[in-house]
Amino acid sequence: MTLTEERQNQYFELIDKLLKCPNGEEPEILEAQPELIDAGLIQTILQVATVFAHQSNEEGAKFLIHIARELSKELGLYPEVPNKE
Repeated sequence: MTLTEERQNQYFELIDKLLKCPNGEEPEILEAQPELIDAGLIQTILQVATVFAHQSNEEGAKFLIHIARELSKELGLYPEVPNKE
């Protein structure tokens, strides 16, 4: 299954909003577009993070990887690692 260009553009717009929003407002932005929260979004976020890493944008890459990890947990795609306390 391939993503439509329209869907891909929606993902990129959402990622752009996440990158530009004030710190802490990310959940509100994501909650405003629940129809875009899926494995495709996570894959797209990781692709953008990879580009950022290659462009020496470490902060942007780390931020996006963090978002992708949180979304993966919410969707049950990322195994929870138990705390060793």
